[in-house]
Amino acid sequence: MVASNQYLQNIIAAFRNAAEANLATPGRVGNVVVLTPDLADEVMVTGDLHGHRKNFNRIRKIAALSAHPRRHLILQEVCHGGPTYPQNGGCMSHALLEDVALLKVEFPDRVHFLLGNHELAEMTDYPIQKSKAMLNLLFRLGLQQMYGEATDDVRAAFIPFLQTCPLAVRLPHGVFISHSIPEFCDARGFDASVFEREIAYAEYFERSGVFQLVWGRDYRRLNAQAFAKLVGARVLINGHEPCHEGFVAPNDVQIILDCCGEKAAYVMLPLNQELTHDEIMERVRRLE
Repeated sequence: MVASNQYLQNIIAAFRNAAEANLATPGRVGNVVVLTPDLADEVMVTGDLHGHRKNFNRIRKIAALSAHPRRHLILQEVCHGGPTYPQNGGCMSHALLEDVALLKVEFPDRVHFLLGNHELAEMTDYPIQKSKAMLNLLFRLGLQQMYGEATDDVRAAFIPFLQTCPLAVRLPHGVFISHSIPEFCDARGFDASVFEREIAYAEYFERSGVFQLVWGRDYRRLNAQAFAKLVGARVLINGHEPCHEGFVAPNDVQIILDCCGEKAAYVMLPLNQELTHDEIMERVRRLE
């Protein structure tokens, strides 16, 4: 086992403490964190990272949470991607998940890690294949390279952390941030109670409301409008979709941010100011 026993215990404790911090986050209502001007002045919203350590470090530098005590940070989707261990080809993105948990522990009230589909896949062993590679298997190989026989202990520690992650963050003036939105809301609707009630573990599996929320790839304007109406929003900010330029507006309701490539983007939003979709787009910046 590469990791020392002390390091192992520290990581397990970090996941446990981060899970507790998820549930105790000020402003958390059900499975949504509701940020208001009494809790924050501004929030930095980022996109999928997928193991991109350089962009994660850029985000932390820009967020500068220690220097800005009234600033919050939203992160999403770190699992699967990035560098691999030379010994067995295992995915090293588990280390980024660990760093997110450590950051949540350091700033428990101000760091919000949204549940994404790749983290959901790790929770439920839902297989994801990309470029003929099984991402779940590569992730497990990475854990084994780092933790050896203690791999199952680490997995048992991070599952509750993922299970307690918020599904969304709601900002004032109708801005709603989630990893994605369900498909065909305009035709089939969606059970929005998933944001409010306790979620049974079985509901994290395929075809559940949570599954539909984080896996959806329907970017039609009518679908976005229908979902926005369900959650009482004017503007939706999501991740999930790779963006060549780091961001895209597929319609006049949605904005998608992506942080897993060289062209990565974020947006800093004030909580005391109402902004239109176009005004939010004008605030989108590159990670530099």
